[in-house]
Amino acid sequence: LQLVESGGGLVQPGGSLRLSCQASGFSLDLYAIGWFRQAPGKERAGVSCISSSGDVTNDADSVKGRFNISRDNAKNTVYLQLSELKPEDTGVYYCAASANIDVGWSNCPRSLVFTEFVGWGQGTQVTVSS
Repeated sequence: LQLVESGGGLVQPGGSLRLSCQASGFSLDLYAIGWFRQAPGKERAGVSCISSSGDVTNDADSVKGRFNISRDNAKNTVYLQLSELKPEDTGVYYCAASANIDVGWSNCPRSLVFTEFVGWGQGTQVTVSS
């Protein structure tokens, strides 16, 4: 189970980016998918999650109203639209599939804990700077 992130880059404060998460060798539509980010010297933190059907999302308070997660199961891809970017959004962004036993793999857990997700890719760097 392997996921591949893309779409990162350098953007000015207030700008936007769209990140993509694609599956390699398996179908994404069975899994809830989470996006995480890791700033230098900090732990990997949950940003957003979307259920396997796309009906339910779960966003961190710090990104609510600015980031939007979506998925296209026909394209085997999950997206994260980043808007109104701030310097504190800088970091490496990763996507991964939920392996949470309590709520099932197709649902997003209430708390996005990186140890409960699998299939990590190399990540994509997002840098917000003027």
